[in-house]
Amino acid sequence: MPPWPPCLQPSLATARRATAFSRSRNTRLSSSSSPASVCASSGDHAHEQQGDNEEQSLVVVGGGAAGVYASIRAKTLAPRLNVVVVEKGRFLSKVKVSGGGRCNVTNGHHLEPMGLATNYPRGNKELRGSFFSAHGPQDTMRWFTDHGVELKTEDDGRVFPVTDNSASVVDCLLNEARRLGVSLQAGKAVSSASVTQHGKFVLKVEKRTADLVDYINANYVLVATGSSQQGYSIAAQLGHSIISPVPSLFTFKVTDKRLADLAGVSFPVVKAKLKLDGIQKSVPELTQTGPMLVTHWGLSGPVVLRLSAWGARELHQCSYKGKLMVDFIPDIHIDDVKHILFRYKDQHAKHKVSNTFPMEFGLVKRFWRFLLEQESLNGDVHWASMPNNHLNAIALRLKQWVFEVVGKGQFKDEFVTAGGVPISEISLGTMESKKQPNLFFAGEILNVDGVTGGFNFQNAWTGGYIAGTSIARLALATNLQEPQSFFQLEGS
Repeated sequence: MPPWPPCLQPSLATARRATAFSRSRNTRLSSSSSPASVCASSGDHAHEQQGDNEEQSLVVVGGGAAGVYASIRAKTLAPRLNVVVVEKGRFLSKVKVSGGGRCNVTNGHHLEPMGLATNYPRGNKELRGSFFSAHGPQDTMRWFTDHGVELKTEDDGRVFPVTDNSASVVDCLLNEARRLGVSLQAGKAVSSASVTQHGKFVLKVEKRTADLVDYINANYVLVATGSSQQGYSIAAQLGHSIISPVPSLFTFKVTDKRLADLAGVSFPVVKAKLKLDGIQKSVPELTQTGPMLVTHWGLSGPVVLRLSAWGARELHQCSYKGKLMVDFIPDIHIDDVKHILFRYKDQHAKHKVSNTFPMEFGLVKRFWRFLLEQESLNGDVHWASMPNNHLNAIALRLKQWVFEVVGKGQFKDEFVTAGGVPISEISLGTMESKKQPNLFFAGEILNVDGVTGGFNFQNAWTGGYIAGTSIARLALATNLQEPQSFFQLEGS
Protein backbone atom coordinates (compact mmCIF):
# COMPACT_ATOMS: atom_id res chain seq x y z
CA MET A 1 0.00 0.00 0.00
CA PRO A 2 1.40 3.45 -0.89
CA PRO A 3 2.46 5.58 2.11
CA TRP A 4 0.14 8.12 3.59
CA PRO A 5 0.48 11.54 1.97
CA PRO A 6 2.40 14.25 3.80
CA CYS A 7 -0.72 16.16 4.76
CA LEU A 8 -1.90 13.21 6.91
CA GLN A 9 1.38 12.82 8.80
CA PRO A 10 0.90 14.87 11.99
CA SER A 11 4.59 15.06 12.85
CA LEU A 12 5.51 16.91 9.69
CA ALA A 13 6.15 20.62 9.53
CA THR A 14 3.25 22.64 8.24
CA ALA A 15 2.98 25.51 5.79
CA ARG A 16 0.14 27.92 5.44
CA ARG A 17 -2.00 27.58 2.33
CA ALA A 18 -1.89 30.47 -0.10
CA THR A 19 -5.63 30.24 -0.67
CA ALA A 20 -8.09 29.43 2.09
CA PHE A 21 -11.24 27.48 1.19
CA SER A 22 -14.59 28.37 2.71
CA ARG A 23 -16.17 25.88 5.08
CA SER A 24 -18.57 23.43 3.50
CA ARG A 25 -21.79 22.42 5.24
CA ASN A 26 -20.71 18.79 5.51
CA THR A 27 -17.08 18.05 4.80
CA ARG A 28 -14.92 15.12 5.77
CA LEU A 29 -12.11 13.01 4.40
CA SER A 30 -13.43 10.26 2.17
CA SER A 31 -12.34 6.73 2.98
CA SER A 32 -11.87 6.22 -0.76
CA SER A 33 -9.61 9.23 -1.15
CA SER A 34 -6.25 8.39 -2.62
CA PRO A 35 -3.07 8.29 -0.57
CA ALA A 36 -1.68 10.31 -3.48
CA SER A 37 -2.23 13.12 -1.00
CA VAL A 38 -5.64 13.86 0.32
CA CYS A 39 -5.24 17.12 2.15
CA ALA A 40 -7.00 19.13 4.80
CA SER A 41 -10.80 19.41 4.89
CA SER A 42 -12.51 22.80 4.81
CA GLY A 43 -11.23 25.45 7.14
CA ASP A 44 -8.01 23.59 7.99
CA HIS A 45 -4.60 24.56 6.70
CA ALA A 46 -2.99 22.29 4.11
CA HIS A 47 0.01 20.46 5.48
CA GLU A 48 3.02 20.27 3.24
CA GLN A 49 6.13 18.25 3.86
CA GLN A 50 9.37 20.03 3.15
CA GLY A 51 12.51 18.11 2.33
CA ASP A 52 13.96 15.63 -0.08
CA ASN A 53 12.14 12.54 1.27
CA GLU A 54 8.70 13.73 0.26
CA GLU A 55 6.66 11.31 -1.83
CA GLN A 56 5.72 12.91 -5.14
CA SER A 57 2.06 12.97 -6.15
CA LEU A 58 0.15 13.46 -9.38
CA VAL A 59 -3.55 14.19 -9.72
CA VAL A 60 -5.06 13.64 -13.15
CA VAL A 61 -8.34 15.48 -13.61
CA GLY A 62 -10.36 13.54 -16.15
CA GLY A 63 -10.58 9.80 -16.73
CA GLY A 64 -10.77 9.75 -20.50
CA ALA A 65 -8.28 8.44 -23.04
CA ALA A 66 -5.62 11.12 -22.44
CA GLY A 67 -5.89 11.06 -18.65
CA VAL A 68 -5.78 7.30 -18.17
CA TYR A 69 -3.03 6.81 -20.75
CA ALA A 70 -0.95 9.52 -19.06
CA SER A 71 -1.45 7.99 -15.62
CA ILE A 72 -0.24 4.62 -16.92
CA ARG A 73 2.81 6.17 -18.54
CA ALA A 74 3.74 8.19 -15.45
CA LYS A 75 3.29 5.25 -13.09
CA THR A 76 5.24 2.92 -15.40
CA LEU A 77 8.29 5.20 -15.40
CA ALA A 78 8.01 6.35 -11.78
CA PRO A 79 6.53 3.49 -9.73
CA ARG A 80 6.89 5.44 -6.45
CA LEU A 81 4.91 8.36 -7.81
CA ASN A 82 1.48 8.42 -6.18
CA VAL A 83 -1.06 8.79 -9.00
CA VAL A 84 -4.79 9.39 -8.67
CA VAL A 85 -7.24 9.95 -11.51
CA VAL A 86 -10.41 11.86 -10.62
CA GLU A 87 -13.34 11.42 -13.01
CA LYS A 88 -16.75 13.02 -12.53
CA GLY A 89 -18.58 10.36 -14.54
CA ARG A 90 -17.49 6.93 -15.74
CA PHE A 91 -13.97 6.16 -16.81
CA LEU A 92 -13.33 6.07 -20.56
CA SER A 93 -16.99 6.66 -21.37
CA LYS A 94 -16.13 8.28 -24.70
CA VAL A 95 -13.83 5.42 -25.63
CA LYS A 96 -16.65 3.00 -24.93
CA VAL A 97 -19.17 4.56 -27.34
CA SER A 98 -16.81 5.74 -30.09
CA GLY A 99 -16.84 4.09 -33.48
CA GLY A 100 -20.35 2.76 -32.92
CA GLY A 101 -19.16 0.89 -29.83
CA ARG A 102 -16.09 -0.53 -31.62
CA CYS A 103 -13.58 2.21 -30.64
CA ASN A 104 -11.65 3.75 -33.51
CA VAL A 105 -8.28 3.60 -31.71
CA THR A 106 -6.22 5.54 -34.26
CA ASN A 107 -5.60 5.84 -38.00
CA GLY A 108 -3.23 3.49 -39.79
CA HIS A 109 -2.95 5.38 -43.09
CA HIS A 110 -1.32 8.55 -41.74
CA LEU A 111 1.86 7.41 -40.02
CA GLU A 112 4.23 10.22 -41.00
CA PRO A 113 3.96 13.16 -38.54
CA MET A 114 3.68 15.92 -41.16
CA GLY A 115 0.90 14.15 -43.02
CA LEU A 116 -0.83 13.16 -39.81
CA ALA A 117 -0.96 16.78 -38.64
CA THR A 118 -2.95 17.83 -41.72
CA ASN A 119 -5.98 16.03 -40.27
CA TYR A 120 -6.35 18.56 -37.44
CA PRO A 121 -8.35 21.70 -38.30
CA ARG A 122 -7.13 23.24 -35.04
CA GLY A 123 -3.51 22.35 -34.42
CA ASN A 124 -2.38 21.34 -37.90
CA LYS A 125 0.47 23.85 -37.96
CA GLU A 126 1.66 23.34 -34.39
CA LEU A 127 1.51 19.53 -34.52
CA ARG A 128 3.83 19.33 -37.54
CA GLY A 129 6.84 19.42 -35.23
CA SER A 130 7.99 16.72 -32.82
CA PHE A 131 4.57 16.05 -31.26
CA PHE A 132 3.64 12.88 -33.16
CA SER A 133 7.28 11.84 -33.45
CA ALA A 134 7.25 11.27 -29.69
CA HIS A 135 4.37 8.82 -29.88
CA GLY A 136 2.55 8.30 -33.17
CA PRO A 137 -0.07 5.87 -34.47
CA GLN A 138 2.46 3.05 -34.82
CA ASP A 139 3.51 3.49 -31.19
CA THR A 140 -0.13 3.49 -30.09
CA MET A 141 -0.87 0.31 -32.04
CA ARG A 142 2.26 -1.35 -30.65
CA TRP A 143 1.31 -0.42 -27.08
CA PHE A 144 -2.16 -1.95 -27.32
CA THR A 145 -0.85 -5.03 -29.11
CA ASP A 146 1.80 -5.51 -26.44
CA HIS A 147 -0.93 -5.28 -23.80
CA GLY A 148 -3.11 -7.94 -25.36
CA VAL A 149 -5.42 -5.97 -27.68
CA GLU A 150 -5.13 -7.27 -31.22
CA LEU A 151 -5.93 -4.57 -33.79
CA LYS A 152 -6.99 -4.40 -37.44
CA THR A 153 -6.78 -1.59 -40.00
CA GLU A 154 -9.79 -1.16 -42.27
CA ASP A 155 -9.68 0.03 -45.88
CA ASP A 156 -10.22 3.68 -44.93
CA GLY A 157 -7.37 3.62 -42.40
CA ARG A 158 -9.45 3.39 -39.24
CA VAL A 159 -7.96 1.06 -36.64
CA PHE A 160 -10.22 -1.08 -34.44
CA PRO A 161 -9.77 -3.99 -32.04
CA VAL A 162 -10.36 -7.27 -33.87
CA THR A 163 -13.14 -7.96 -31.40
CA ASP A 164 -15.04 -4.96 -32.80
CA ASN A 165 -15.82 -4.20 -29.18
CA SER A 166 -14.60 -1.09 -27.36
CA ALA A 167 -14.60 -3.06 -24.10
CA SER A 168 -11.32 -4.61 -25.26
CA VAL A 169 -9.68 -1.18 -25.17
CA VAL A 170 -11.43 0.05 -22.02
CA ASP A 171 -10.62 -3.09 -20.03
CA CYS A 172 -7.00 -3.06 -21.20
CA LEU A 173 -6.43 0.52 -20.04
CA LEU A 174 -8.21 0.22 -16.70
CA ASN A 175 -6.65 -3.14 -15.85
CA GLU A 176 -3.18 -1.82 -16.60
CA ALA A 177 -3.77 1.30 -14.50
CA ARG A 178 -4.95 -0.78 -11.56
CA ARG A 179 -2.10 -3.25 -11.94
CA LEU A 180 0.40 -0.40 -11.66
CA GLY A 181 -1.30 1.01 -8.57
CA VAL A 182 -3.04 4.04 -10.07
CA SER A 183 -5.95 5.13 -7.86
CA LEU A 184 -9.10 5.52 -10.00
CA GLN A 185 -11.79 7.64 -8.36
CA ALA A 186 -15.09 8.01 -10.24
CA GLY A 187 -18.10 10.15 -9.39
CA LYS A 188 -15.99 13.07 -8.20
CA ALA A 189 -15.51 16.51 -9.73
CA VAL A 190 -12.71 19.01 -9.15
CA SER A 191 -14.52 22.29 -8.60
CA SER A 192 -11.58 24.58 -7.90
CA ALA A 193 -7.79 24.70 -7.93
CA SER A 194 -5.14 26.89 -6.37
CA VAL A 195 -1.41 26.92 -5.75
CA THR A 196 0.28 27.32 -2.36
CA GLN A 197 3.23 29.58 -1.71
CA HIS A 198 5.42 26.48 -1.89
CA GLY A 199 4.18 25.65 -5.38
CA LYS A 200 1.88 22.78 -4.52
CA PHE A 201 -1.60 22.42 -5.93
CA VAL A 202 -4.69 22.24 -3.75
CA LEU A 203 -7.74 20.83 -5.53
CA LYS A 204 -11.25 20.99 -4.15
CA VAL A 205 -12.96 17.69 -4.93
CA GLU A 206 -16.70 17.21 -4.56
CA LYS A 207 -18.45 13.86 -4.67
CA ARG A 208 -21.40 14.05 -7.02
CA THR A 209 -23.69 11.69 -5.10
CA ALA A 210 -23.11 13.01 -1.59
CA ASP A 211 -22.70 16.27 0.26
CA LEU A 212 -18.98 15.77 0.69
CA VAL A 213 -15.89 17.86 -0.06
CA ASP A 214 -12.24 16.80 0.01
CA TYR A 215 -9.10 18.79 -0.62
CA ILE A 216 -6.35 17.02 -2.51
CA ASN A 217 -2.79 18.26 -2.38
CA ALA A 218 -0.51 17.41 -5.32
CA ASN A 219 2.93 18.16 -6.71
CA TYR A 220 1.70 17.80 -10.29
CA VAL A 221 -1.67 18.23 -11.96
CA LEU A 222 -2.69 17.03 -15.39
CA VAL A 223 -5.96 18.41 -16.74
CA ALA A 224 -7.43 16.01 -19.28
CA THR A 225 -11.13 16.72 -19.03
CA GLY A 226 -11.93 16.92 -22.73
CA SER A 227 -14.43 19.63 -23.61
CA SER A 228 -15.87 19.73 -20.09
CA GLN A 229 -16.55 23.06 -18.42
CA GLN A 230 -14.82 21.61 -15.36
CA GLY A 231 -11.49 21.64 -17.18
CA TYR A 232 -11.95 25.12 -18.61
CA SER A 233 -12.70 26.44 -15.14
CA ILE A 234 -9.58 24.84 -13.63
CA ALA A 235 -7.42 26.15 -16.45
CA ALA A 236 -8.79 29.67 -16.02
CA GLN A 237 -8.27 29.57 -12.24
CA LEU A 238 -4.64 28.67 -12.83
CA GLY A 239 -4.02 31.55 -15.23
CA HIS A 240 -4.93 30.24 -18.66
CA SER A 241 -7.16 31.81 -21.28
CA ILE A 242 -9.89 29.79 -23.00
CA ILE A 243 -10.84 29.93 -26.66
CA SER A 244 -14.62 29.69 -26.67
CA PRO A 245 -15.60 26.11 -27.56
CA VAL A 246 -17.94 25.39 -30.48
CA PRO A 247 -19.13 22.06 -31.87
CA SER A 248 -17.11 20.18 -34.47
CA LEU A 249 -17.86 16.95 -36.34
CA PHE A 250 -21.59 17.11 -37.00
CA THR A 251 -24.01 16.34 -39.82
CA PHE A 252 -25.92 18.90 -41.91
CA LYS A 253 -29.65 19.44 -41.70
CA VAL A 254 -31.07 20.14 -45.14
CA THR A 255 -34.45 21.66 -46.00
CA ASP A 256 -35.06 19.63 -49.18
CA LYS A 257 -37.85 17.30 -48.08
CA ARG A 258 -37.40 15.24 -51.23
CA LEU A 259 -34.19 13.89 -49.71
CA ALA A 260 -36.30 11.77 -47.36
CA ASP A 261 -36.95 9.49 -50.33
CA LEU A 262 -33.21 8.86 -50.55
CA ALA A 263 -32.55 8.20 -46.86
CA GLY A 264 -29.95 5.48 -46.56
CA VAL A 265 -28.43 5.98 -50.02
CA SER A 266 -24.65 6.38 -49.93
CA PHE A 267 -22.21 7.72 -52.51
CA PRO A 268 -18.64 6.35 -52.52
CA VAL A 269 -17.07 9.60 -53.73
CA VAL A 270 -18.53 13.08 -54.05
CA LYS A 271 -16.97 16.52 -54.06
CA ALA A 272 -18.73 18.95 -51.73
CA LYS A 273 -18.12 22.68 -51.38
CA LEU A 274 -19.56 24.70 -48.50
CA LYS A 275 -20.58 28.31 -49.11
CA LEU A 276 -21.41 30.42 -46.06
CA ASP A 277 -23.16 33.78 -46.00
CA GLY A 278 -20.99 36.61 -44.76
CA ILE A 279 -17.75 34.63 -44.94
CA GLN A 280 -15.67 36.37 -47.58
CA LYS A 281 -12.30 34.74 -47.04
CA SER A 282 -11.33 31.72 -49.09
CA VAL A 283 -11.00 28.53 -47.05
CA PRO A 284 -9.62 25.73 -49.24
CA GLU A 285 -10.60 23.12 -46.66
CA LEU A 286 -14.27 23.98 -47.14
CA THR A 287 -14.10 21.85 -50.28
CA GLN A 288 -13.80 18.15 -49.50
CA THR A 289 -13.95 14.88 -51.44
CA GLY A 290 -15.11 11.56 -50.02
CA PRO A 291 -18.09 9.33 -49.19
CA MET A 292 -21.48 10.91 -48.43
CA LEU A 293 -24.65 9.49 -46.90
CA VAL A 294 -28.23 10.76 -47.22
CA THR A 295 -30.17 10.65 -43.94
CA HIS A 296 -33.77 11.38 -42.97
CA TRP A 297 -32.76 14.86 -41.80
CA GLY A 298 -30.08 15.76 -44.33
CA LEU A 299 -26.53 14.76 -45.22
CA SER A 300 -23.79 12.90 -43.37
CA GLY A 301 -20.74 10.76 -44.08
CA PRO A 302 -16.99 11.50 -43.97
CA VAL A 303 -17.11 14.34 -46.51
CA VAL A 304 -19.75 16.23 -44.52
CA LEU A 305 -18.04 15.57 -41.19
CA ARG A 306 -14.74 16.90 -42.52
CA LEU A 307 -16.50 20.05 -43.76
CA SER A 308 -18.11 20.52 -40.35
CA ALA A 309 -14.73 20.22 -38.65
CA TRP A 310 -12.82 22.57 -40.93
CA GLY A 311 -15.69 25.05 -40.97
CA ALA A 312 -16.64 24.70 -37.28
CA ARG A 313 -16.09 28.34 -36.34
CA GLU A 314 -17.41 29.80 -39.58
CA LEU A 315 -20.54 27.63 -39.38
CA HIS A 316 -21.06 28.77 -35.80
CA GLN A 317 -20.81 32.41 -36.91
CA CYS A 318 -23.40 31.76 -39.62
CA SER A 319 -25.81 29.96 -37.24
CA TYR A 320 -25.16 26.76 -39.20
CA LYS A 321 -26.77 28.07 -42.37
CA GLY A 322 -25.29 28.01 -45.85
CA LYS A 323 -25.24 26.28 -49.21
CA LEU A 324 -23.66 22.94 -50.00
CA MET A 325 -22.76 22.31 -53.64
CA VAL A 326 -22.32 18.62 -54.38
CA ASP A 327 -20.65 17.05 -57.40
CA PHE A 328 -21.82 13.43 -57.47
CA ILE A 329 -19.33 12.35 -60.16
CA PRO A 330 -16.21 14.48 -59.53
CA ASP A 331 -13.97 12.39 -61.75
CA ILE A 332 -16.00 13.13 -64.90
CA HIS A 333 -16.06 16.60 -66.50
CA ILE A 334 -19.51 18.01 -67.22
CA ASP A 335 -18.89 17.99 -70.99
CA ASP A 336 -18.06 14.31 -70.77
CA VAL A 337 -21.19 13.71 -68.67
CA LYS A 338 -23.32 15.24 -71.43
CA HIS A 339 -21.49 13.23 -74.07
CA ILE A 340 -22.11 9.99 -72.15
CA LEU A 341 -25.82 10.76 -71.78
CA PHE A 342 -26.32 11.62 -75.46
CA ARG A 343 -24.39 8.56 -76.56
CA TYR A 344 -26.45 6.40 -74.21
CA LYS A 345 -29.61 7.85 -75.71
CA ASP A 346 -28.50 6.76 -79.16
CA GLN A 347 -27.41 3.28 -78.09
CA HIS A 348 -30.42 2.47 -75.89
CA ALA A 349 -33.21 4.25 -77.74
CA LYS A 350 -35.73 1.43 -77.21
CA HIS A 351 -35.09 1.00 -73.48
CA LYS A 352 -36.98 2.72 -70.70
CA VAL A 353 -34.97 5.44 -68.99
CA SER A 354 -35.96 4.18 -65.53
CA ASN A 355 -34.47 0.75 -66.12
CA THR A 356 -31.20 1.50 -67.86
CA PHE A 357 -28.68 4.29 -67.33
CA PRO A 358 -24.92 4.84 -67.81
CA MET A 359 -22.91 2.64 -65.48
CA GLU A 360 -19.95 5.03 -65.82
CA PHE A 361 -21.62 7.30 -63.27
CA GLY A 362 -21.55 4.66 -60.55
CA LEU A 363 -25.06 5.58 -59.41
CA VAL A 364 -27.63 3.34 -57.75
CA LYS A 365 -30.94 2.91 -59.56
CA ARG A 366 -32.81 4.53 -56.69
CA PHE A 367 -30.88 7.78 -57.13
CA TRP A 368 -31.20 7.70 -60.93
CA ARG A 369 -34.99 7.44 -60.66
CA PHE A 370 -34.91 10.27 -58.15
CA LEU A 371 -33.09 12.40 -60.75
CA LEU A 372 -35.77 11.64 -63.34
CA GLU A 373 -38.47 12.69 -60.88
CA GLN A 374 -36.72 16.03 -60.36
CA GLU A 375 -37.05 16.61 -64.11
CA SER A 376 -40.71 15.52 -64.03
CA LEU A 377 -39.90 12.65 -66.34
CA ASN A 378 -42.10 9.57 -66.52
CA GLY A 379 -39.97 6.53 -65.88
CA ASP A 380 -41.78 4.65 -68.64
CA VAL A 381 -40.49 7.00 -71.32
CA HIS A 382 -37.93 5.51 -73.68
CA TRP A 383 -34.47 6.93 -74.18
CA ALA A 384 -35.37 7.85 -77.76
CA SER A 385 -38.04 10.22 -76.43
CA MET A 386 -35.79 11.87 -73.83
CA PRO A 387 -35.60 15.62 -74.62
CA ASN A 388 -32.05 16.92 -74.94
CA ASN A 389 -32.70 19.81 -72.56
CA HIS A 390 -33.58 17.27 -69.85
CA LEU A 391 -30.34 15.42 -70.47
CA ASN A 392 -28.45 18.70 -70.03
CA ALA A 393 -30.37 19.42 -66.84
CA ILE A 394 -29.57 15.96 -65.44
CA ALA A 395 -25.89 16.49 -66.25
CA LEU A 396 -25.94 19.80 -64.36
CA ARG A 397 -27.64 18.24 -61.33
CA LEU A 398 -25.06 15.49 -61.22
CA LYS A 399 -22.22 18.00 -61.30
CA GLN A 400 -23.60 20.83 -59.16
CA TRP A 401 -26.59 20.11 -56.98
CA VAL A 402 -27.12 22.86 -54.43
CA PHE A 403 -28.55 21.97 -51.02
CA GLU A 404 -29.71 24.51 -48.44
CA VAL A 405 -28.11 23.79 -45.06
CA VAL A 406 -30.35 25.04 -42.24
CA GLY A 407 -28.71 23.63 -39.15
CA LYS A 408 -26.44 21.01 -37.64
CA GLY A 409 -27.31 17.48 -36.74
CA GLN A 410 -25.45 15.17 -34.38
CA PHE A 411 -22.73 12.66 -35.08
CA LYS A 412 -23.14 10.06 -32.37
CA ASP A 413 -19.82 8.30 -32.88
CA GLU A 414 -17.69 11.30 -31.87
CA PHE A 415 -18.44 14.32 -29.70
CA VAL A 416 -15.77 16.87 -30.49
CA THR A 417 -15.39 20.59 -29.91
CA ALA A 418 -13.14 23.24 -31.36
CA GLY A 419 -11.70 25.53 -28.69
CA GLY A 420 -10.12 25.25 -25.26
CA VAL A 421 -6.70 26.16 -23.87
CA PRO A 422 -4.57 27.75 -26.64
CA ILE A 423 -1.66 25.59 -27.76
CA SER A 424 0.55 28.67 -27.47
CA GLU A 425 0.14 28.53 -23.68
CA ILE A 426 1.76 25.10 -23.30
CA SER A 427 5.03 23.48 -24.39
CA LEU A 428 4.13 20.69 -26.79
CA GLY A 429 7.40 18.92 -26.05
CA THR A 430 6.32 18.32 -22.44
CA MET A 431 2.61 19.33 -22.39
CA GLU A 432 3.49 21.59 -19.44
CA SER A 433 1.86 24.96 -18.93
CA LYS A 434 3.94 28.03 -19.74
CA LYS A 435 2.02 29.91 -17.06
CA GLN A 436 2.13 27.54 -14.10
CA PRO A 437 4.98 25.10 -13.37
CA ASN A 438 4.01 21.43 -12.89
CA LEU A 439 0.61 21.98 -14.52
CA PHE A 440 0.00 19.87 -17.63
CA PHE A 441 -2.71 19.51 -20.26
CA ALA A 442 -3.56 16.74 -22.72
CA GLY A 443 -6.38 15.84 -25.05
CA GLU A 444 -9.37 17.83 -26.16
CA ILE A 445 -9.12 20.44 -23.41
CA LEU A 446 -6.55 22.03 -25.72
CA ASN A 447 -7.59 23.89 -28.84
CA VAL A 448 -6.82 20.81 -30.93
CA ASP A 449 -9.39 18.74 -32.77
CA GLY A 450 -9.19 16.30 -35.64
CA VAL A 451 -11.44 15.06 -38.39
CA THR A 452 -13.18 11.73 -38.06
CA GLY A 453 -11.11 8.59 -38.48
CA GLY A 454 -9.27 8.02 -35.18
CA PHE A 455 -7.35 11.31 -35.17
CA ASN A 456 -8.90 12.71 -31.99
CA PHE A 457 -7.94 9.62 -30.02
CA GLN A 458 -4.42 9.77 -31.42
CA ASN A 459 -4.13 13.33 -30.11
CA ALA A 460 -5.20 11.99 -26.71
CA TRP A 461 -2.71 9.07 -26.74
CA THR A 462 0.18 11.27 -27.85
CA GLY A 463 -0.54 14.12 -25.45
CA GLY A 464 -1.11 11.73 -22.56
CA TYR A 465 2.09 9.86 -23.31
CA ILE A 466 4.21 13.03 -23.44
CA ALA A 467 2.60 14.47 -20.29
CA GLY A 468 3.03 11.21 -18.37
CA THR A 469 6.65 10.97 -19.42
CA SER A 470 7.37 14.57 -18.46
CA ILE A 471 5.75 14.26 -15.04
CA ALA A 472 7.58 11.00 -14.29
CA ARG A 473 10.84 12.66 -15.28
CA LEU A 474 10.24 15.54 -12.87
CA ALA A 475 9.21 13.22 -10.04
CA LEU A 476 12.24 11.01 -10.47
CA ALA A 477 14.58 13.98 -10.67
CA THR A 478 13.12 15.41 -7.46
CA ASN A 479 13.75 12.12 -5.67
CA LEU A 480 17.29 12.00 -7.09
CA GLN A 481 16.74 8.56 -8.57
CA GLU A 482 16.08 9.21 -12.23
CA PRO A 483 17.91 6.85 -14.63
CA GLN A 484 19.12 8.44 -17.85
CA SER A 485 16.93 6.14 -19.94
CA PHE A 486 13.82 7.82 -18.57
CA PHE A 487 14.78 11.06 -20.30
CA GLN A 488 13.78 9.50 -23.59
CA LEU A 489 10.26 10.10 -24.86
CA GLU A 490 10.50 7.00 -27.02
CA GLY A 491 9.88 3.60 -25.50
CA SER A 492 7.23 1.61 -23.72
